[in-house]
Amino acid sequence: MWWLFLLVLAGLLAAATLFFWRRWVAPWRDIEQLVRQIARGESPRTFLVDGAVSTQRVALALENIAKRQQTLDQKISEGAFGTETIFRAMQDGLLVVDADRQITLVNETLGQLFGLRKISVGANLLETIRDATLDRLIAETLRGGEARQCELVLADSADNSARHMELNAVPMKNDRSEITGAVVLFHDITQLRQLDQVRRDFVANVSHELRTPLSILHGYIETLRDNPKTAREELARILEIMERHSKRLALLVDDLLVLAQLESAAPNVHFGKVRVAELFRNVLRDWEKKFAEKQLKVIVDLSAKLPAIRGDETRLQEVLYNLLDNAVKYSHEHGEIRLQAERRGHEIALSVSDNGIGVDKDDLPRIFERFYRVDKARSRALGGTGLGLSIVKHIAQLHGGRVEAESELGRGTTVRVLIPADGPSERAMTVTES
Repeated sequence: MWWLFLLVLAGLLAAATLFFWRRWVAPWRDIEQLVRQIARGESPRTFLVDGAVSTQRVALALENIAKRQQTLDQKISEGAFGTETIFRAMQDGLLVVDADRQITLVNETLGQLFGLRKISVGANLLETIRDATLDRLIAETLRGGEARQCELVLADSADNSARHMELNAVPMKNDRSEITGAVVLFHDITQLRQLDQVRRDFVANVSHELRTPLSILHGYIETLRDNPKTAREELARILEIMERHSKRLALLVDDLLVLAQLESAAPNVHFGKVRVAELFRNVLRDWEKKFAEKQLKVIVDLSAKLPAIRGDETRLQEVLYNLLDNAVKYSHEHGEIRLQAERRGHEIALSVSDNGIGVDKDDLPRIFERFYRVDKARSRALGGTGLGLSIVKHIAQLHGGRVEAESELGRGTTVRVLIPADGPSERAMTVTES
């Protein structure tokens, strides 16, 4: 009987032990496993835990913590992605350094500016970006605690051309107003510098072009004042020279006014239907005398069924006048000039060709620049202002078109204006239609 009692007692102890294990020990081991998974950033398959009410409450609390952590991680991830996207989209270079001038943040644009594939966070600034101007700017910003600005010239890694950068450095401070670092923005001002150079060159060229005829006029006026009894033949010669230079001044002023108007916000261009055959006929009628003076042969080449184009007929006449002026000016006597109009895809090409002296290939890309002359002495002797082709280019652009030129020394030049067959786009049309 004793053995039966002992067997029953052992069974009761085993049952009690199993109950205690399942209710108090095993659930906490499951809780411990849940905590480890959450700590590793994993998502537990389930938060259901058997056992006492206290363990179930703990499991429920862990489920809420896990959900909050997932929400926070998602927000942090979205914020980091958004910040990274902003940094990548920035056209300005961004550099952040700490108080020891160690790099804490950069964007891709900065690496491209200095030709560096990778800039390590925590690296020393001067060892990574070996530029004394930048290092000095940051040192002054950290030392003075005030925003600083300077300019930096870098060599473009693509074509080794100069890139002008405007650097703005701003100190970073904590809540105790202690300087903890500096933020530097690199803004590319190359185009502004180029435009400023164009402006200075333009002013210098205009001054030069005006000074020469004015000096000549002034000199002859003084001559006439000092010698009121100048011989009739000499007086006629002086007046002829003065008239020629006054006409040159008038042409220059007229071209400057035209160019200024074309570049203004209201270029006074009125669009309507222009028939090319009629346009050519009217222009050639005006130029018959000049063609005859050099005994030039004129050929008109019009494609069959060429449609009317949308444009400003007066401005297009001005284009042809300028192109013909150059063609006549640089053609030899008994030479040949060709006016051509043809359709090229969605564009109408108007071109003027001559078989004159031509342009060197090194000068050809610059002939549409203001005041650019291939041969300055020859151009001034022939009465050019150096603005004609620049005016042609601006008129073409106002029509939503473009210009191109072909030339060979001793064989002649072709200048072509290509205009959209349907007229300029709505974006290009900032002027009123007729």
